[in-house]
Amino acid sequence: MTYCLAIRVDKGLVFCADSRTNAGIDNVNSYSKMHRFAPGPGRHFTLLSSGNLATTQAVVKKLRDDIKRAAAPNLQSVTSLEEAVDYVGMTSAAVQRQQAERDISTTGFEATFIFGGQIAEHKPEIFLVYPQGNYIHESREHPFLQVGEIKYGKPILDRVIVPALDLERAARCALVSMNSTVRSNATVGPPIDLLIQRANVFDGGRFLHLSEDDPFLQAVSRQWSAGLFQALEGLPPFDWEGREETPASTGHIYPFPPTP
Repeated sequence: MTYCLAIRVDKGLVFCADSRTNAGIDNVNSYSKMHRFAPGPGRHFTLLSSGNLATTQAVVKKLRDDIKRAAAPNLQSVTSLEEAVDYVGMTSAAVQRQQAERDISTTGFEATFIFGGQIAEHKPEIFLVYPQGNYIHESREHPFLQVGEIKYGKPILDRVIVPALDLERAARCALVSMNSTVRSNATVGPPIDLLIQRANVFDGGRFLHLSEDDPFLQAVSRQWSAGLFQALEGLPPFDWEGREETPASTGHIYPFPPTP
């Protein structure tokens, strides 16, 4: 399984992905699901991949080869993020068709991507690219996108992520979302890739590759767990807590009304 997410806030973009692939309980491996492209000055793109590994690797190879060959279009020649994500979607759909035509079995070759980045003089954007090649972008109310095992890490994003949030807090929130997923689903796991890209800055961003025993990743996990316990202790008590219990023979503290 997979968990990848991207966050867009006013100050820039955050991308986060696990690296675990699972083809059965006896075939667990690690492959990077974050693919970065800096095809020229004043532009950078990031692709997060989920789905059939052969498809995702073929799509990434095609995107890189098209840049080298100066094919039209490619990530160096596109003039907008919409043009770029159109190209990525068409490439993904074409690769899936080719894979399916070569395979007579019932193998599923579908892949889903999160694609985002910035071109100079345009705003940063993120998109969710479906297997069919069509796509959506994030909303102002929920400025993040997820693929894979999304349910465990979504609640923290729903509560915290707003456009005005600063990049570093958004990145820590992404790690907490990932940590919650790793703790709840054994098919998602480290190493964790984290990329922070500041808006209108094209220096490659800040990239972290966090192994399972990374001290920073472990500290995030410990402190988040401790914070949850502290928050639980700070919740308002039930109105009967702290009252002296009456003997069992006298019934409940709040007895039900007698049956008519």
